[in-house]
Amino acid sequence: MRIGLLGGSFDPVHLGHLWIAESAIETLDLDQLYWIPAATSPLKPNGPVASDALRAEMLRLAISGSDKHSVDCRELSRGDVSYTIDTVEQLQAEQPDTEFVLIIGSDSLASIRKWHEPRRLLQKVVISVVHRGGDPPIDLSVLDGLVTPERFAEIERRVLHMPVIEISSSELRDRIATGRSIRYRVPRSVEALIEANGLYRD
Repeated sequence: MRIGLLGGSFDPVHLGHLWIAESAIETLDLDQLYWIPAATSPLKPNGPVASDALRAEMLRLAISGSDKHSVDCRELSRGDVSYTIDTVEQLQAEQPDTEFVLIIGSDSLASIRKWHEPRRLLQKVVISVVHRGGDPPIDLSVLDGLVTPERFAEIERRVLHMPVIEISSSELRDRIATGRSIRYRVPRSVEALIEANGLYRD
């Protein structure tokens, strides 16, 4: 069993996230993908805009109907600051025979030395870095001294190449705040939930 882990604020989840997730399932030959909404990120101390419950519900709506996607809310239940290493170790203890692949963006890779215990994390789990079209080449040299040559080569093989995705959660929040449409940028069910709860309005 191979399971991908995709964490983030998902504030709100959008079609770019879904496209990356589905590509990861195909490219990395995943049996399952866990969406893990973060509580308070150590690198984003201001936290998300929408509540934990609403972000989780948006995710459930977005992946509805797909048996390979599921939402794991352990970081929301844990509360406070979320450390990826804690989540990975907890999952590995629960499923010792499963191979986990941590899917991160190239921006997260660039800041990985600021993560909590990055060396231990990279020993525990293989990462797959998302390279979006139009972004500069991924600089894996940030991993020098953090991983063995064998693990480095494995990470290099698992780079997830994506086309240009010109959509972001911050852009969507701005569009909503200024009264512009987000149609076809998020699933319709997510758009309806945002509208019903008046999310991201000024």
